[in-house]
Amino acid sequence: MIRHLLVASRPLSWINTAYPFALAYLLLARPVDPLALVVGAVYFLVPYNLAMYGINDVFDYESDLRNPRKGGVEGAVLAPAFHRPTLLAAAVTNVPFLVVLVLLGGPVSWLVLAVSVFAVIAYSAPVLRFKERPVLDSITSSTHFVSPAVYGVALAGAALDTRAVLLLAAFFCWGMASHAFGAVQDVPADREAGIGSVATVLGARATVLGAAVLYLAAGVLAACSGWPTALAGLLALPYLAMVLPFVRITDATAETANRGWRRFLAINYGAGFGVTVLAIVASALA
Repeated sequence: MIRHLLVASRPLSWINTAYPFALAYLLLARPVDPLALVVGAVYFLVPYNLAMYGINDVFDYESDLRNPRKGGVEGAVLAPAFHRPTLLAAAVTNVPFLVVLVLLGGPVSWLVLAVSVFAVIAYSAPVLRFKERPVLDSITSSTHFVSPAVYGVALAGAALDTRAVLLLAAFFCWGMASHAFGAVQDVPADREAGIGSVATVLGARATVLGAAVLYLAAGVLAACSGWPTALAGLLALPYLAMVLPFVRITDATAETANRGWRRFLAINYGAGFGVTVLAIVASALA
């Protein structure tokens, strides 16, 4: 059971939610509360991802059976026997952390945390199923990754200046682009399962072009944030290089986008290193 929960939580993606929170909180909290930092980072590292991806794997079981890339690091094919235990594990691991974070924060941080948790549930859970509402699916997915950073700001009690707003907007565009491009490879499986997405509705080629535009927008927004964080705009280039080879893709060849998606997983680590260096430099110059 532990192995199934581990696979369902997508370990390769843990850092994508814990890092934005920790970075925002460390840069803005004065003073840094070690308890808040540790509890928040651990929450967004594992329980948050177990809830986000575990709920997804439970309610996407039918489409996952038809998806050749599922069953490994890119997502579990969670047998029905594990559905209830997975949902229970998500609840049991999330609730204690949420209680502590509520006690550590205030009204603004509560609101941000509520939006973040709602987005996690609403993306995959029955009735809401935001993942089947084109464009809203990409907006919700981006919220999954940007909201931990916004929560870090709120927990730190910091005000958002122009630089922070531009960088968060750039991050949001990155999140939407990444979700949209990731959805392209699943077009055949999603259509066979009757699942709608930004890619099944717009088509593979239009979605890739949209992702490219959003990555470009992320780079431009970051470049307008002032020195030295403007250099973060350059981090959009590897992502553009990732999607541009697929601008002529068709719905029939949509699964070939998985080659780009595998590069995406590696690019994230390089981009994360670049963001860390820029954060250190910006902090030193502040």
